[in-house]
Amino acid sequence: METLWLMITNLGRDEVFIVVLALFTWLVRPRGGRELGVAFALSYLLNSALKYGLNLPRPFTNDPSLASEAARATAGGPGLPSGHAQMSATLWLGIAAQLRSTGFTVFAAVLVAVIAASRLLLNVHYPSDVVVGLLMGVAFALLAARVHFPQAGALRWGVPAALLVAAALIPAGAPRELGTGLGLLAGFWAARPTFAPPRDWAGRLIVAVLGLVMVFAVYFALGALPQELKDMGVVRALRYAALVLVAAEGVPLALRRWLPAQASAAQGAPQVVH
Repeated sequence: METLWLMITNLGRDEVFIVVLALFTWLVRPRGGRELGVAFALSYLLNSALKYGLNLPRPFTNDPSLASEAARATAGGPGLPSGHAQMSATLWLGIAAQLRSTGFTVFAAVLVAVIAASRLLLNVHYPSDVVVGLLMGVAFALLAARVHFPQAGALRWGVPAALLVAAALIPAGAPRELGTGLGLLAGFWAARPTFAPPRDWAGRLIVAVLGLVMVFAVYFALGALPQELKDMGVVRALRYAALVLVAAEGVPLALRRWLPAQASAAQGAPQVVH
């Protein structure tokens, strides 16, 4: 039974989030994907700040026998709040809040619930860790659906530049999640998806396959950098900012035949793509 819960809990991995965010942006709502990405990055940063700031234990901290080695391998850092619960709720419920489809909302809620339950059944989180993570995830999901993050004029590149400067000031030995979160936020903030999704299934399939190949080629190429470089906060931030910009700007440019350009909305306001 543990194998099943490990499979479910792995739906809360970074690679899954990358795939879902990319596909939502390319195939469903380009500008909604940008808003969701900014909210996701903010959620990630707050989760990391609380997790390492509070530094609370996990169930197996004093007794490793409470969780298997495979389960413990899915648990990075201190316990509260649960990153799997919070980030899954931010992503899936954020999409649901934008789409406002009853069927998808039910699917998203069930998926988030089973991912959260897997953290308890694997004995890698206390119930309080999961509850706090879920509540925070719901808050950021609503933020993704209701708030437009402006990027007109100097804001588009000024905010990312400030975030990268902050990443450069991260002291040695600080949690790597800080650089990752700052890079994600910088990339999504700067991204300006001004393309229309494919209208036919063949186009969607081509974009999904070729787009993900491009994104993961960059992901693994940047992951092959020397470890001493990857441990630097600013390098980690640049890696994730570059990954986001490749997905949001590079893939649409390379696949322009299936992701045609469209006019930007006035003053950077969000535009719904049906």
